[in-house]
Amino acid sequence: MARHITPAKKARLAKKGRQTRWAPFWVVPKIAGTGKKIHPSVFTKIKRSWRRTKTKA
Repeated sequence: MARHITPAKKARLAKKGRQTRWAPFWVVPKIAGTGKKIHPSVFTKIKRSWRRTKTKA
């Protein structure tokens, strides 16, 4: 891999990193209703790990 990352590639990798984060804590009562104990990662659409799946960035 190159020593220096171009700004465009760095922006693409940053976007991929933001997409794999858990949903915010306030999403759980909003979607599932109050009183439900569901993990915020359930509501995350894109589940990717740097070990399992590689990006095409």
